[in-house]
Amino acid sequence: MTEFFGHFVNGEEIESADGQRFETVNPYTEQPWAEVALGGKADTDKALQAARDAFDHGPWPRLGPQERQRILRRFSDLMVEHAADLARLDTLDMGKPTPQAIADVERSAWNIRFFADHQVLSTGDQYPMDSGHHAYSLYQPAGVVVAIAPWNFPLMMESWKVAPALAWGNTVVLKPSEFTPTSAVLFAKLALQAGVPAGVFNVVHGAGATGALLTSDPRIDRITFTGESSTGKAIQTAAAKNLLPVSLELGGKGANIVFDDAELENATDWAVQAIFRNAGQVCLAGSRLFLQRGIYDKFLELFKAKAEALKIGDPQAEGTEFGPLSSQTHYKKVAGYVSTVEAEGGRILTGGIGQGLFVKPTIIVDLPLTASQYRQEIFGPVVVVNPFDSEEEVVRLANDTPYGLNAMLFTENLSRAHRVAADLKAGTVWVNCFFIRDLRAPFGGIGASGIGREGGNFSREFFTEPKAVVMQINRRPSWE
Repeated sequence: MTEFFGHFVNGEEIESADGQRFETVNPYTEQPWAEVALGGKADTDKALQAARDAFDHGPWPRLGPQERQRILRRFSDLMVEHAADLARLDTLDMGKPTPQAIADVERSAWNIRFFADHQVLSTGDQYPMDSGHHAYSLYQPAGVVVAIAPWNFPLMMESWKVAPALAWGNTVVLKPSEFTPTSAVLFAKLALQAGVPAGVFNVVHGAGATGALLTSDPRIDRITFTGESSTGKAIQTAAAKNLLPVSLELGGKGANIVFDDAELENATDWAVQAIFRNAGQVCLAGSRLFLQRGIYDKFLELFKAKAEALKIGDPQAEGTEFGPLSSQTHYKKVAGYVSTVEAEGGRILTGGIGQGLFVKPTIIVDLPLTASQYRQEIFGPVVVVNPFDSEEEVVRLANDTPYGLNAMLFTENLSRAHRVAADLKAGTVWVNCFFIRDLRAPFGGIGASGIGREGGNFSREFFTEPKAVVMQINRRPSWE
């Protein structure tokens, strides 16, 4: 039986005002498995007004931080209790292997708990003044937040936006990707069950037209978006008309640099994760792999063997490590890059196009630095490998891209690690590892990879309005 998922507005799951629906397709079976309400103008209006009313007149922005912490901790606990249900929805929507989907739920729950605690522990600043005055800072909720999340880590990326927004007392209208809409509904229902008031956390489904309605509305106060760079530019343009702050995490073309003194087992293990995790559908992927010439052949031998050992198949089957691409649309894009490798002067060492919506773990060598596979974000399980000789050369190569989301480097030389990490133009640099996050640290990109930083105090800055309060202590003005 086909399941149905509606919008979640003001504490209720509802149909679209005009009854319109769209299908979500299981990418492994290539068959529709659910119908979802399609948001139009009436639906976005209803959700935005619910969020506006909840912020302007409701209790959530006016609760003390410890009371919000209590409710959000309960929200986090409920997510863990319903981990299997949440993971199932992401697996059916995008083909993510079940163990990876479970891990995403656990990280999402931790995002909620972290920001619940962070806003309690955060403090303002004090500024004693010689003039006989005293100033201090307050961080107050910004208002209505529109959050637009991508399809590659549906629940996890939604929680990364929703958690700090709620923790700091805002109300939210979330638009999940039209390719992965279903877990957002259960996510919002669990928030309500935990005690988040109706209207504080709303969900509206739809594609670009729905997103455009949300981001151009004058009733909102913040926009946070993760997705393609071209969409990010359109959102920034819409936000500028209302002078809205935006946080944009956009595309990436991460460099993975392996020096000849690296520990090869560790480096190859992480290289596999960096490009083949989630079928390569990761904005942080290490899709450009640079190997110092002295270890080039040995590294490729180990890397190829580990890539070929990945278990490919049904995402819901036990032991599956690598699933299909998320949709027919995305499969065509990635397969297009793979099919033209030879025409662009490269060679596929292993991998290639598979059956159904599968592109196998693909390693490309001998490709010119001008080729599209090297320059453009493929967002699939495709890595381009190039040799290098010197530190100066590889830093130049790594930085030769409009993107600047992340980079990796592997070396046992501590001085080199610090030196290269400082020279790489990227918002995050991992040394001898990948995908490790500390939620206190800044996260975001440079150039075409986005605007702004989130995480810890950086999220506080974005999701609040910092206010200065200046108090007179002396009875008379200081100039008398």
